Amino acid sequence: MRNGLAYISFFLFLTGCHVARHIPPGEKLYVDTEINVQVDSTVSKTEKGQIETALADMARPKPNKRLFGYPYKVGLYYLMGEPKKEKGFRAWFRRKAGEPPVFASAKALSSNAQLWMGFLENEGYFRSTVSGSLKEEGYQATGVYQVQVQPRYYIDSVAFLMDSTSLRKPMVEVRKRSLLKKDNPYRFELIKLERERITQALQRQGFFYFQPDYLAVLADSALGKHRTRLYLAIKPETPPAALLPYSIRDIYVYPNYSLSSNTTQTDTSENQAVKFGKLNIVDPAGIYNPKLFRDIIALQPGKRYNSRAQDQTLSRFINVGSFKFVRNRFEADQQGDSAVLDVHYFLTPYPKKSARLEIAGTSRSNNLVGSQLSLNWRNRNVFGRSDLFTISANAGIEFQVGARGQGVANYRYGIQTSLTFPRLVTPIPIKYYQRGQALPQTIVSLGYDLIVRGELYHLNSFLTTFGYSWRSNPQTEHIFQPISINYVLPSNFTEKFFALEDDPSTRQQYINILRSEQLILSTLYTYNLSSSPRTASAYTYRLSVNVEPAGNLASWLTRKTNAEGREVIFGVPYSQFFRMDVDSRHFFKVSENLTWANRFFGGFGVPYGNSTELPFVKQYFVGGANSLRAFRPRAVGPGIFTRNLEGTVQLQDGGGDIKLEFNTELRPKFNKYIQGALFLDVGNVWMYSDNTLYGLGTQFKSDFYKQLAVGTGVGLRVDVSYFVVRFDLAFPLRKPWLPEGQQWVTDEIAPGNRAWRRENLILNVAVGYPF
Repeated sequence: MRNGLAYISFFLFLTGCHVARHIPPGEKLYVDTEINVQVDSTVSKTEKGQIETALADMARPKPNKRLFGYPYKVGLYYLMGEPKKEKGFRAWFRRKAGEPPVFASAKALSSNAQLWMGFLENEGYFRSTVSGSLKEEGYQATGVYQVQVQPRYYIDSVAFLMDSTSLRKPMVEVRKRSLLKKDNPYRFELIKLERERITQALQRQGFFYFQPDYLAVLADSALGKHRTRLYLAIKPETPPAALLPYSIRDIYVYPNYSLSSNTTQTDTSENQAVKFGKLNIVDPAGIYNPKLFRDIIALQPGKRYNSRAQDQTLSRFINVGSFKFVRNRFEADQQGDSAVLDVHYFLTPYPKKSARLEIAGTSRSNNLVGSQLSLNWRNRNVFGRSDLFTISANAGIEFQVGARGQGVANYRYGIQTSLTFPRLVTPIPIKYYQRGQALPQTIVSLGYDLIVRGELYHLNSFLTTFGYSWRSNPQTEHIFQPISINYVLPSNFTEKFFALEDDPSTRQQYINILRSEQLILSTLYTYNLSSSPRTASAYTYRLSVNVEPAGNLASWLTRKTNAEGREVIFGVPYSQFFRMDVDSRHFFKVSENLTWANRFFGGFGVPYGNSTELPFVKQYFVGGANSLRAFRPRAVGPGIFTRNLEGTVQLQDGGGDIKLEFNTELRPKFNKYIQGALFLDVGNVWMYSDNTLYGLGTQFKSDFYKQLAVGTGVGLRVDVSYFVVRFDLAFPLRKPWLPEGQQWVTDEIAPGNRAWRRENLILNVAVGYPF
């Protein structure tokens, strides 16, 4: 070790000598920035630290990278000599391994001093001073700065000097929400934000041409006691048009506008406008129903211009899905004593009909991977109001990764249709929330799926839904499906399947599948909340809550029973339950190349009435690529129950009525394409009340925490721009089905043991992040 350090030190010494020989005469290599900050006694230690950090971040130039004090990158830059060819090996080595030397400069000292004094002034430390000098030592130089920070100024009062302008009345409400508060520190950045806030507020009141630069903010610091008065006033050179409130006169819509159209053609087309309410629609071919534009356009003729309504209009035009490009033009005019605007919207539509054929790899949360062929057809304007009609047909094959050759290959076939209306379709007209950035949607869907599970049986699923989707704000989404009908029918049982009845390890799964024919009549409400996409933050989150009651209406409509005593509709037992779950995800950006991701999932289902357990298509399960990665899909739970995966067939019969799961992982980013992961997964599923299916120890009780499965592992993610390919290698730390006192298996970890690896190591291959 000692010899190794000696060699490194000797190499760096030679590198330093080598660098010194190549420094041009009269130049010094810039190696460091020293900032000595002296503050007034009124400046706190926290403020001083913030000042030092800010000045260091602004300092220029940045020195070359060093190792043990030596500029090794510069040494590598000079190591191979001057390249003779631009594309030769020397040039390549210099670009990849080396770094051009950064030289000291008196001009940089002056620039930093001016920049820092401006920063301190803007932060309220008026009359602070900065001086700099170069400290030279051999071929190196260090920039040394002396910063004298004066006491900070605070806001004494804020006055709005606008009584003699047309802005006097509009400013009455605007000034109440001022960001500039008495006794707050003076900060120029806050003053800029205040000017932008005032501008936005005035533009919402009709002042179309008003801009932040028309506002002057004057500071009077002659009060003493380090206090300053702020005066906001309109600049004398402000154009008269900026001080006038504008009203909307006419609105023109061109829904078939071509980007190649010129101004003359557009002006001529106004003569073809058809009046619809207060809008003028230029659509000679009658492709679009004018009611579409009535729903989209938030600006209203005869009322003041409102920038928020304009933003909502543009956002709705984009979100409605029919228009590829949206442009607008405002034309100002004088109508008597009033200033008015004519608004023109030029819309370039997508092709009305389109078809797409896709072949893709698939990866599901239960470790099923495979390929799928899909044919998608869509009509973007089926009824003239941007109603979207889609038909999707798909076929594919899936097989289970990590099932030790015992997994069943699934063949999937399906067809789905959906019709989306960009409005609320209800028997009773409802005035929806007008301030939304996107129009509410009514969605009707109908689908059929057939899963052929190896040589065992077929599973048919018919699903139809009717529901609504809307946003109360950009961060909050609501989905309400008052009608959801799902009919599940197993069929085509084979002799191989019936043979499973005699195997004790599969008998319960066999019975569950035979009993899986059912009708699920439910109502679903989903609430989604996410952090603002506009705010750059080190912390982001996503929350999803689902509430689903089922079977209540069916219980009122029928009293017919089958041989097992269950109530039926058309001879099919219906399910009755209440189900609710929460999925909460939190992401912390620890540094530029490190993210800490966390997920908590909690769900419970309460079967009652006509059901003793949740339908298997509604049950929760753990294990697999997007869950507990150290355990195979559905291999854990309920409770202490575990399925014997050795030598038996995995029938994928479901999990439990209650689920708790927590996942946390560190995601280092190595470069643009390669990322890593270090993760920990905890969780299990339980039955709500019935112990007859899986035995004792499977019901949720107060000691549930003793039955949690724990796993950990490492991952590698390859980002290929369009998607992320994920490899997660995991192993268990705690197996809840083992006898008490033996459940933690950390002392058995033996990566070098082949038997341990076969029993415990699981490689999950998937597309996308686990959460």
